[in-house]
Amino acid sequence: MAKDKIRRPRAETPKGFRDYFGAEVTARAAMLRRIAEVYHRYGFEALETSGVETVEALGKFLPDVDRPNEGVFAWQEDAEGDRPGDWLALRYDLTAPLARVYAQHRNDLPTPYRRYAMGPVWRNEKPGPGRFRQFYQCDADTVGAPSVAADAEICAMLADTLEAVGISRGDYIVRVNNRKVLNGVMEVAGVLDPSDPERFAHERGIVLRAIDKLDRLGTDGVRALLGEGRKDESGDFTKGAGLGAEQAEVVMGFMKARRDTAEATLARLRELVGPSAMGSEGVDELETIAALLSAQGMGPDRVVIDPSVVRGLGYYTGPVFEAELTFEILDEKGRPRQFGSVAGGGRYDDLVKRFTGQAVPATGVSIGVDRLLAALAAKGCGEAEAQGPVVVTVMDRDRMADYQAMASELRAAGIRAEVYLGNPKNFGNQMKYADRRGSPVAVIEGADEKERGVVQIKDLILGAQIAKEATLEQWKDRPSQIEVPRDELVERVRAMIESQSS
Repeated sequence: MAKDKIRRPRAETPKGFRDYFGAEVTARAAMLRRIAEVYHRYGFEALETSGVETVEALGKFLPDVDRPNEGVFAWQEDAEGDRPGDWLALRYDLTAPLARVYAQHRNDLPTPYRRYAMGPVWRNEKPGPGRFRQFYQCDADTVGAPSVAADAEICAMLADTLEAVGISRGDYIVRVNNRKVLNGVMEVAGVLDPSDPERFAHERGIVLRAIDKLDRLGTDGVRALLGEGRKDESGDFTKGAGLGAEQAEVVMGFMKARRDTAEATLARLRELVGPSAMGSEGVDELETIAALLSAQGMGPDRVVIDPSVVRGLGYYTGPVFEAELTFEILDEKGRPRQFGSVAGGGRYDDLVKRFTGQAVPATGVSIGVDRLLAALAAKGCGEAEAQGPVVVTVMDRDRMADYQAMASELRAAGIRAEVYLGNPKNFGNQMKYADRRGSPVAVIEGADEKERGVVQIKDLILGAQIAKEATLEQWKDRPSQIEVPRDELVERVRAMIESQSS
């Protein structure tokens, strides 16, 4: 009888996920370190929460609350007796866990509580080009501070952070708006009735989603979505907010209210909100934020008041802000476009209230680390390719202890090093290995070198350059391999590596 064929698992990453290798992991770690340094300098404390939360804790901020596993990766625990098991999910963002932590530990935390958090989040959404189901976020939030001074501080810190990771001034802008101003404009236009909170929230959401598409659809596309709706190029129809022509123009006027200066923009917003108390409060808050940022030296080259900023999440209750990179890149079809948003946030005074029943003011920002890394790579100012370790080659299997001693000496001096642990029979394969590792130097000690108390040090970077470019005379003048006394190994390797970077 023939044996059953063994079905081997496919060696492939799940759809919407990817693997990250050495240089990418190193670049991310370096970026997270720089971001953490800025956050720490501003007085924020680190917090690390579990990657898993209860679906109840994530709550209404999921894309679809009626189906707990829609939008998140969720599962139900086993039942205990008559009690059904809890639904658990991989965290969707880092903000909902913060609300849970503050509600759970508020008696032990200082008020205001200033924390930053970094780590992966997971979203069970349709993946696409450059859009993955797992990605890193880097958040900073202040909980318990009602003053918009906290919002101004977040905006200033965001600008400082972008520059700290390598985004030059002039290549980014932090744009600030306020949800209260838009609510006031819609109230004056007769679009919404704040006395009906449920209907107010629903209709506001439709209008916000339309405005949020300004960059992609332009003014005509947004105007269509504010009205009856819009048919896209494929023929699909998206139902609009159903505003009348005059009402839609009022909202469009809000989006186009930005002027050359913060003062002029705020004056125009005051005209638009008219008698709305909510709208006037929002303009006052923006005015305070602008004054505080100006006092810190944050001019319009770094932070601006911009009414077109909406932010998609429904839980923002006041100021909202977004960091946009303004330099051009080429898209997948070779067309120039601006890179776009890499960070955003705002005030969410109702998030902790879900747990405590009491309103707790909070504001914060989230940086998309992977997008920021991609932006630096597109700009050509990302991390230099990580240098591999010095490779100590193996010429004699019986002298492995000698080779390990060399590597140990190099490591003790702060030089990254390893002994070749593959099959040493073919020396050429050892050189190929060092090349694939991006090694700057190879150390060679055969029986003859051992007897004479010397080692050979091969400059792999220079050797590659000579092989490609040098004439015979240059080859003779600049040998890529030198012989040095064994007791000068560390000193001469360090000098060779330093000369490569000079």
